[in-house]
Amino acid sequence: MMGTLRSVVSVGLVAVAAWAMADGEQRFADIGDLKLRSGAVLRDCRIGYRIYGKLDVQKDNAVLVPTWYLGTTQDLQGSFKSGGLVDSGKYYVIAVDALTNGVSTSPSNSRKQHGAKFPTVTIRDMVESQHAMLLRMGIHHLRAVLGISMGGFQTFQWITAYPTFMDRAVPIVGSPLPTSYDLMFYGSALKTIDAAIKNRSARAALIRSYADFFWLALNTPSYYVEHTRRAGAVDSLLGFEKALLAWDPFDMATGMSALLTQDIFSAYGGSEAKAAAAVRAKVLVISASQDHCVNPAPALAFAKTLGCETIVLTGNPGHSSPGAEMSRIGPAIDRFLSGVNQDR
Repeated sequence: MMGTLRSVVSVGLVAVAAWAMADGEQRFADIGDLKLRSGAVLRDCRIGYRIYGKLDVQKDNAVLVPTWYLGTTQDLQGSFKSGGLVDSGKYYVIAVDALTNGVSTSPSNSRKQHGAKFPTVTIRDMVESQHAMLLRMGIHHLRAVLGISMGGFQTFQWITAYPTFMDRAVPIVGSPLPTSYDLMFYGSALKTIDAAIKNRSARAALIRSYADFFWLALNTPSYYVEHTRRAGAVDSLLGFEKALLAWDPFDMATGMSALLTQDIFSAYGGSEAKAAAAVRAKVLVISASQDHCVNPAPALAFAKTLGCETIVLTGNPGHSSPGAEMSRIGPAIDRFLSGVNQDR
């Protein structure tokens, strides 16, 4: 009995400490061992997150925002304001660091499964870890889940893995599964990273090469011609190369592998129709027609099966269009989220 009481008091003190933290401060939730889709176990799983805004009395204004590939919640700071991705003046925003991003449990920071010992992680595993985190926070229902790029991949997983957990969902330049083009792109990236892991002497050169072709895929050729002079073409890549050289290659490889294996329909016997029938949330799919990183076709096809709203960004920033067109999609997302109570 004393042990139980001590545990309750301990949890209560942790909760009080968490509530006392400032908006946007890095927090962590220890969720223990996490069983993965592969059957392996991720030991001592820890999830990073940041909170913006306040949870209302009804606890029905929480919005989960998972990170993109090679992104952290620190990168999302400044996104949660009026006219931004989500307005923290209206919503209790929980920005969550996806597994493998170097903040949440990853090959680079795992003590028991460091580096090559780290198990294979899927997008579904990322969602499972976030679900466990939310339950420990006392959040049993979300107003919405939304994310960009790999955050959009996770959003698609959320609406089919936990259909009744959220009212609304906004996958942005994400996909329910990669196309043949995406598989070629992600597979080539993974081969380069794996080569960098195996060949230490050539690691820096290989990562730079990976950074260059990844950077080129983020926008369209016409965008680069318009915004980058020929004389500055090489220098324009140096910042991205430097950023990727700072990343742990095992984190990069594990996250890329998760993108490669994304398939929300596999849980429904490969049937897109059955997956769509399971979805209970209202969905707004935002895609970019000139996206060279995440082909928009599967997302738009699934949107058609769902009969849901879509926004197709047609500008030449390509995969970077959400940031370039936030003045358009921010208000659209805000209007979409505000309609929840009318529909319930």
